[in-house]
Amino acid sequence: MRVLVTGAAGSGTSTLGEALAQRWGVRFLEADAYFWLPTQPPFSAKREPAERKALLVQALEGHGSSVVAGSVIAWGPEIEDTFDLVVFLYVSTEVRLQRLKQREETLFGQANPAFLEWASQYDAGPPEGRSLAKHNAWLAARQCPVVRLVGDHPVTELLSRLVGPLSHTSFGMG
Repeated sequence: MRVLVTGAAGSGTSTLGEALAQRWGVRFLEADAYFWLPTQPPFSAKREPAERKALLVQALEGHGSSVVAGSVIAWGPEIEDTFDLVVFLYVSTEVRLQRLKQREETLFGQANPAFLEWASQYDAGPPEGRSLAKHNAWLAARQCPVVRLVGDHPVTELLSRLVGPLSHTSFGMG
């Protein structure tokens, strides 16, 4: 079983993805670890698309069950169509920006205004950029079930909402 937890920056994909993987005893993978090169400061140099795709395919092939957190839009069908379930998280812009500001301050000592401005445009952004419209179009094209979790809720509550969609699977057994 492979699950993708996706949503806007700051929506909680990493937090929920890691908790889900822990609960089911499966491998957790962070899409950003494949998208970005390991640099100091982090998130300053992107990997080439072919390299990131190959690395994530290799990581997924090495394990029967995995949870991936992050966005894999435009990574190609071998990544985008490998999931048995996609979980889409949506929280308000206000909540996301608060989380992102805190994360940026922890990582870098201060928040990057340009990054926060970019992140603030997600809900109203154009379909061709990273936006809610683009995510919705991508989700509509998935062949696997998509579960939408809306609102700022504790991780334990989000996990309990996933029990139903996961109850008929062999998740955690692979």
